[in-house]
Amino acid sequence: MLLARQLHEAFPQVHCVVYPSNHWPGDLSHADAVIVGLNHGHQAAVDPEIFAAVRRGAGFMAVHYGVEVNKGNEANNYLQWIGGYFETFWSVNPWWTPRYEKFPDHPVARGITPFSVHDEWYYHMRFVGNMKGLTPILTDVPPLETVNETASSRKGNPDVFRNVSEQIPQHMAWAYDRPDGGRGFGFTGLHLHANLANDNFRTVLLNAVAWTAGLEIPQDGIPSETVREPDLERLIIEAKAVRESKSPQNLHP
Repeated sequence: MLLARQLHEAFPQVHCVVYPSNHWPGDLSHADAVIVGLNHGHQAAVDPEIFAAVRRGAGFMAVHYGVEVNKGNEANNYLQWIGGYFETFWSVNPWWTPRYEKFPDHPVARGITPFSVHDEWYYHMRFVGNMKGLTPILTDVPPLETVNETASSRKGNPDVFRNVSEQIPQHMAWAYDRPDGGRGFGFTGLHLHANLANDNFRTVLLNAVAWTAGLEIPQDGIPSETVREPDLERLIIEAKAVRESKSPQNLHP
């Protein structure tokens, strides 16, 4: 809801609709982009409306737990839509504080300056072969204490432990130029909504949503007002009311 409203302020032509988790959209025929934040991406990865939207060129973006899908058809769909996904017994989901200091020459990185945010940042994702079409946006080398060498579903395995031991950079957010001309984006943070108060963190998300939808990103990034704790508290109350109403929020001014 916050991102939708701030996008409206920056782009008068944007029309965002926010659906609560208990009111899945039944018609995406007019969507230029679909952004999901889910407790596991299964529902998105098998949804026929999302299939149809992506097939006609709509962008697709998955946030946090929404980047995890099951191996097989779901994973193959995500590889086609956003170029990567979280795979259990391969990827990991530790709480840590990366330092994002270098950014690529990409529209999503416009206006971003070095920042550091404590969150549940996933890494060691499964990506498309040779990372073709994929541009890492947020990258760092995690501390070794964030991963185990013993194999488990989300805490570690020998492969990721070796990667981190060798200080191989890991990617926590990425943009994907699909072969069909569409756009995809994966963002692994945002377990803590309070992190939206960080201007750089929020700008990455705003830029990513806009880029995924095919909008032009200003050279200094999408402007937005800094979010304060009272703002977030009000949003939490409002979000609960939306969820209880089981109806989407048409947030166009």
